[in-house]
Amino acid sequence: MSTALLIAGAIGGFLILIFCIWFFSTWNRLINLEENIENSWAQISVMLKQRYDMIPNLVNIAKGMANQEIKFFDKLFEARALAAGALQNGDVAGVARAESAFSAMIPRINMIAEQYPELKSDSGFVNIQNELVIMENTIADRREMYNSTTTSFNKTIQMIPTVFVANMKGCKRRDLFEIFEHERENVIIEF
Repeated sequence: MSTALLIAGAIGGFLILIFCIWFFSTWNRLINLEENIENSWAQISVMLKQRYDMIPNLVNIAKGMANQEIKFFDKLFEARALAAGALQNGDVAGVARAESAFSAMIPRINMIAEQYPELKSDSGFVNIQNELVIMENTIADRREMYNSTTTSFNKTIQMIPTVFVANMKGCKRRDLFEIFEHERENVIIEF
């Protein structure tokens, strides 16, 4: 009887060891996914802040040359303030909403530059405009990386048996950073 008890104890100990290995590796995988999300968001936030910091310069250059567009630039400045506030609060959904409105205005800047040759020839305006285009592309790439990482995390914390560890750890679904294309303003090109 003691041999059977010894074998049962060894099997029980082995199963506990396997469970502990699985538990800690799952816990660590969740930490890794969370850190990847935080890192992705930090990269986006740096780029967005740089872009928000460029807007006042662009607005000041353009306001001096395109007085009748002042209303648009005021709206652009307001959108920048909303987006920057949401970014500062770390509100991914709020940033996404603000970015949808803000990004919709960016093509209008190009349109205004086309209407005012003196603005189009201003090197400061052109440099900022070119930097904005580069930043838009970089932000789109980083947004894609963030959303991919967040989707992976969101799927992982719902899968059985990982869901049990995720609940113990207090993992919650994360918001994706989505820009809603249907909210962009239509750009009217006149010849």
